Amino acid sequence: MGIELFIARRIYGGDKQNDKRVSSPAIRIAITGIALGLAVMILSVCIIIGFKKEVRAKVVGFGSHIQVTAFDSSNSYEQSPIVFSDSLAEVLSSHNAISHVQEYISKPGIIKTDDNFMGVVLKGVSERYDWDFFRKNLVQGEILHAGDTTSGNRAILSREIAEKLHLKLGNSFTCYFVQEPVRARRFTIAGIYETNFEDYDKLYVITEKEVLATLNGWDADMVSGIELLVKDYDNLDQTTQELFFSLASHTDRFGNNLYTRSIKDINPMIFNWLNLLDMNVWVIIILMLVVSGFTMISGLLIIILERTNMIGMLKSMGARNFSIRKVFLYLSAFLIAQGMLWGNLIALIFCILQERFQLFKLDPATYYLSSVPVDLNPIYILLLNIGTLLATLLMMLGPSYLVSRITPARSIRFE
Repeated sequence: MGIELFIARRIYGGDKQNDKRVSSPAIRIAITGIALGLAVMILSVCIIIGFKKEVRAKVVGFGSHIQVTAFDSSNSYEQSPIVFSDSLAEVLSSHNAISHVQEYISKPGIIKTDDNFMGVVLKGVSERYDWDFFRKNLVQGEILHAGDTTSGNRAILSREIAEKLHLKLGNSFTCYFVQEPVRARRFTIAGIYETNFEDYDKLYVITEKEVLATLNGWDADMVSGIELLVKDYDNLDQTTQELFFSLASHTDRFGNNLYTRSIKDINPMIFNWLNLLDMNVWVIIILMLVVSGFTMISGLLIIILERTNMIGMLKSMGARNFSIRKVFLYLSAFLIAQGMLWGNLIALIFCILQERFQLFKLDPATYYLSSVPVDLNPIYILLLNIGTLLATLLMMLGPSYLVSRITPARSIRFE
């Protein structure tokens, strides 16, 4: 062990036991600054990542990662049909980046009750449909089971729609479809979901694909579109681009070309908004590093001034400025590590309590979530710790040069 590290450890251990020193309050403030700064940085990253994941999961839950539709389809919910053949399903399923393939039919309609009405979009799904998202957000009833026709036309709607139309689980409602001629279907409520994503909760009603196919007069292999789930979201853009060029030349029996879009292309405003949140995190991290660094700088300067006599003695015994500076840099590292330990502990306790008990609530109408989300990502936490340690130590290099301004003759007499 080097002499510099030995001296730094003795100073660190001695100062912890001696609270009467002038530097003790400054050291405690510096450690507190590091702890709070790192805790705020970790919480900011965990909350923003958790928020982005939750909101993204809701958007993907309603629309999947990638949608394949007719090339000439408009942005309306009444889309031109495409043929979902077995060969096309096999091609899509065999793609290395695709984890799940499912077809759907969408059709706008108007739900009419005795005292109210509401415009909705019915989304017809088949036995291939991945129910994980709606199963997680289901508050009453159950999901639709393929082949179960005991209750007639079944549907799952949101709690918001149910409350506005005064509907309950097991009730029936009539939905009217504007076409020539105008047609109507009666549905039974099999389940009620709630995602707190108001834009979609007030819009989507999930039902069986066969019901909407019959209304449209479509064959069994005709659908509004195909939804694809990818294995790795980080490769979504690349996968979408590959499928776009691969399917653009594909034509079905009606001569339709296929158009491939990612969920980012379908909802650009939401994903641009989520990307802007990253800037907020960087601003918080930079501000916390600056505040933590300056508290450590002030603490180190006070320690150096208080140890002026020791510095003079070390110089008189032949110690070089660089060697003495290393003593105080080691000491700074000890103090920073102590602050980081407390900072990690504070952040982890908060995240665990928030994840388990949802102590801090949010307004779902504004934030799409009912409580503050957290996502404990070990890699990001490790990077924040390494970055904080390196950044604060680099900031300590400047104050450590004060050692070179202290002369042995005057410092030994310093009190």
